[in-house]
Amino acid sequence: MAFIREPIVRLIAVTHFCKPEDLDEFRIWQTDTDNEPQQLIEAAGRTCYSSWSNPSGRTNEQYIANLLEQGHMSVIEHSVASFYIRGISRACSHEIVRHRHFSYSQRSTRYVDESEGNFVVPDCIAEDPEAMKIFEEAVTKAQEAYRKLYELLREKFAHVEDKTLRRKLARQAARMVLPNATETALVMTGNFRAWRHFIRMRASRHADVEIRKVAIAVLKELQKVAPAVFGDFKIVPLPDGTEEAMSGYMWE
Repeated sequence: MAFIREPIVRLIAVTHFCKPEDLDEFRIWQTDTDNEPQQLIEAAGRTCYSSWSNPSGRTNEQYIANLLEQGHMSVIEHSVASFYIRGISRACSHEIVRHRHFSYSQRSTRYVDESEGNFVVPDCIAEDPEAMKIFEEAVTKAQEAYRKLYELLREKFAHVEDKTLRRKLARQAARMVLPNATETALVMTGNFRAWRHFIRMRASRHADVEIRKVAIAVLKELQKVAPAVFGDFKIVPLPDGTEEAMSGYMWE
């Protein structure tokens, strides 16, 4: 058992753009960036307005800034990013999966043995010895109850010939005693508009600290791969030592 205080967030996939050089409009169009997600967004926007010749001479960054300023958010939906996230609690993941415009693949407590699983502890508990003692006692008892239930139920389902099914039947019942603090992991995929909304909602000071850490970590990665799309967000410190991110646009 380990106690975890910080999430791990890694960008594992991002949109690849393939310019169709055999089409006249794409031969006309020239952009100043080799950033593929941003190229796709510009190409989508220029498709809407048939503005392939770029008479105004806008850079890709300026073009996307204008889209965001005008609230033409559907265009940024074409670019997509996937993240691997672990070191978060089940409580946090329950909040994350409420965002409907994403695809998720999450660690299964029906298939994965949690008898030696880890737990996520909030900073306000970890920094208070008395609170931490209460927390540690609670999760230790819960994990011990999980182990005992699993062994008992595995015997109960001994008549089931399929070993995988037998383990699953025992674990899916035993997991009911696991606390919200149980660590989980997931892969989360969404388009840039969905990510902007997620960051706007979950990197706010009004969001829970744990999910805010995830949202800010996601933002930092997306600002690297698509600065024209996410560069308007500013990360600022809060009086309690945590951070929040604020958007430069009212549209999401």
